[in-house]
Amino acid sequence: MSEPAARVAGAEVAAPVALGDAFALLKPRVMSLVVFTGAVGLVIAPGTIHPVIAAVAVLCIAVGAGGSGAINMWYDRDIDAVMTRTRARPVPAGRVEPGAALGLGIVLSAGSTALMGIAVNWVAAGLLAFTIFFYVVIYTMWLKRRTPQNIVIGGAAGAFPPMIGWAAVTGGIDLTALALFGIIFLWTPPHFWALALVRSEDYEAANVPMLPVVAGDRSTRRWIVIYSLLLLPVSLAPCATGAAGAVYGIGALVAGLVFALGAFRVLVDHSPAAAKRLFRTSIVYLFALFLLLLFDRAWSVPLVP
Repeated sequence: MSEPAARVAGAEVAAPVALGDAFALLKPRVMSLVVFTGAVGLVIAPGTIHPVIAAVAVLCIAVGAGGSGAINMWYDRDIDAVMTRTRARPVPAGRVEPGAALGLGIVLSAGSTALMGIAVNWVAAGLLAFTIFFYVVIYTMWLKRRTPQNIVIGGAAGAFPPMIGWAAVTGGIDLTALALFGIIFLWTPPHFWALALVRSEDYEAANVPMLPVVAGDRSTRRWIVIYSLLLLPVSLAPCATGAAGAVYGIGALVAGLVFALGAFRVLVDHSPAAAKRLFRTSIVYLFALFLLLLFDRAWSVPLVP
């Protein structure tokens, strides 16, 4: 939206939102990880699903994630305008009116949930609706500005997509689905705290109580190590449930040790470069784990009979 409004017959009419800005409202980088983990949950779930229904389920996960991202940008426009990392987003930059972002988010969130229920099943739709609610209300509106545990608790929102994909096939959840949830849940804090170490001044300026702002760098680095160590055994849980075998098990163990090593490096190396490296590594790590689950489904020898 190059101009905030166009005057027509003496009245102000909002100009159309540019396609690029509308897409940016959906947080496409975050959405890509959400879609991928949700799709993997769907693919490795026991049972069968028609390819068209599977595609609809993945589309609903993507659209629901995008809708919640747009609502998040509407609500956080005040702190986004303060932070260097986010001030160029469409709403704080003035390219998209707040009401337009909110409207888009509500339509996409409601539409994706309804379509999931009608075309796939209502268990998956219920999980999708709860995920959107958790991200928008529990994390964005309640936790983010009130507690340094915002990422720890709020990270659950990003951990639901593989469960949604699983439920799309099975109509329910089981221990493997919960294991996939646990992996992302424990991965989220060290992932975001690595970024927060680099951007702590931003969060402090916006009065967001991220852990480095409240507890300091030293404590944050210790917690990054603790969570990386907790994540290692949980990442092997799909092997214990019988859902994954040797390909995943060996790969997850190696990847987990590499990730933990990066966390220890951040503990001793306080340079921004080390924290940035861990942040990038964490993204690769999670993609690798879920990619290993796909490879495992095709080629692995079960570790549990």
